[in-house]
Amino acid sequence: MASTAFPTRDDFAAMLDESLGGADGGFEGRVVKGTVTGIENDMAVIDIGLKSEGRVALREFAMPGQKADLKIGDEVEVYVDRVENANGETMLSRDRARREAAWDRLEEEFNKEARVEGVIFGRVKGGFTVDLGGAVAFLPGSQVDIRPVRDVGPLMDLPQPFQILKMDRRRGNIVVSRRAILEETRAEQRSGLIQNLEEGQIIEGAVKNITDYGAFVDLGGIDGLLHVTDMSYKRVNHPSEVINIGDTVKVQIIRINRDTQRISLGMKQLESDPWEGVAAKYPVGAKLSGTVTNITDYGAFVELEPGIEGLVHVSEMSWVKKNVHPGKIVSTSQEVDVIVLEVDSEKRRISLGLKQAQSNPWGAFADAHPVGSVVEGEVKNATEFGLFVGLPGDVDGMVHMSDIAWGISGEEALHLHRKGENVQVVVLDVDVEKERISLGIKQLEKGAPAIGAGAGAGSLKKNDVVTVTVLEVRDNGLEVQAGDDGATGFIKRADLGRDRDEQRPERYQVGQKFDAMVTGFDRSKKPNFSVKAMQIAEEKQAVAQYGSSDSGASLGDILGEALKAGKKD
Repeated sequence: MASTAFPTRDDFAAMLDESLGGADGGFEGRVVKGTVTGIENDMAVIDIGLKSEGRVALREFAMPGQKADLKIGDEVEVYVDRVENANGETMLSRDRARREAAWDRLEEEFNKEARVEGVIFGRVKGGFTVDLGGAVAFLPGSQVDIRPVRDVGPLMDLPQPFQILKMDRRRGNIVVSRRAILEETRAEQRSGLIQNLEEGQIIEGAVKNITDYGAFVDLGGIDGLLHVTDMSYKRVNHPSEVINIGDTVKVQIIRINRDTQRISLGMKQLESDPWEGVAAKYPVGAKLSGTVTNITDYGAFVELEPGIEGLVHVSEMSWVKKNVHPGKIVSTSQEVDVIVLEVDSEKRRISLGLKQAQSNPWGAFADAHPVGSVVEGEVKNATEFGLFVGLPGDVDGMVHMSDIAWGISGEEALHLHRKGENVQVVVLDVDVEKERISLGIKQLEKGAPAIGAGAGAGSLKKNDVVTVTVLEVRDNGLEVQAGDDGATGFIKRADLGRDRDEQRPERYQVGQKFDAMVTGFDRSKKPNFSVKAMQIAEEKQAVAQYGSSDSGASLGDILGEALKAGKKD
């Protein structure tokens, strides 16, 4: 600039621009220092060396919830928004100055992953606002505390440490966490406390929280889990049955995981184990009384004494009620008599039987109704293979379709009776072990084969050769009847002849008659016939009568002689 004794108006304007930082108003957008020259109506008057002073609200000089500590003559930093507004005043901001300085400081702390101090001063959607010494940050609701906090009032306007999770200066976003600080502090405390604990140690603690699976116990700064299965040797359906929140309990440390800092606790370990010597106390076969404590789909648990339970499997609950839910047989808290079936001390299991403590209805029926007895019952169900009949003693017996009537097929016989009908039946066989009773209806008809342990049905005996009549031709053989109104039986396909060509059921017709040998009787005393056995027997008889092993005669010669002798007779 040219030096002159008499500066012109342009020279004066240039000197003014230079003093203000250049023609572009270099003061604007900068943080500068100023002096408080007055305090008027909650406003501070600040001189920053420009032609006019600026005004800043006193609240901008105070932390949230506090009063401004400011007096005339104090030097402060402010942000210049505009050098001059429409009224010729300088626009200043203490908040902007603090914010710019805070961002510089916070970026440095964020890079060092250091803690910063702030004050929670407001609520917003999803969380809270925090003043970090001039910069406003967002505190998500999930990051306030380790556990959900219902009332954040006591934490408001209180200086406390925070951890910066994320910051974006361009967008002006800062996200902080108070929870991260608390977790870090708690981890440090837990590490120190856990070093003083040992497995097997007995310690007292306060119950802090109860869940469905157990309770959390405060051991003096560190929590341990007391699982519901470790509260008592007896069944505990819910922890609240044993303890309450706030109770002081004595527990034993079962396990310590120093890596995850998890501690497992137990209360029952402080009691004597009721399973010691249980095998001697409850021998197999012993009859005991107990209380039903729990019912499941697969059975019911019965408490024999506090801490000792046994399982009655659904298959061991009733002699006659099959495929029913255990809840339809017993109820919770019911007193029942049971029999010990098995004891496994190592696995802490006792198998019990409910039905074994009651008389076996199948055995009782067999004693009261021996084979050959006639009883009356109701047809409970008709299936494709027979009829189920309800019998005295709440047991069922089955009439196979082949034992319903003489002279007709089993399928036709099934249509002779209906569900709900009362019928008389004869007991053919009782198998107590398999819980089966075989019944017959046709055996009650006049002239029917006798029932018993004799050699056969009626006058038939094993090895008798009789004339039979074909009743039905099947793929696997023939249904036949001895004589005109005798016992019905079956000839298997393989028993229709010695040669394969003869073993074809289609060679026979219903009503055709031929001779066959009685080879035996089934469990219902029904005879079994065989043409093949008859042929073999006749051949042996011919060899014995007309030939010998050293005669040199062929089998054809022998059979020829036998046929000739038969014709002469």
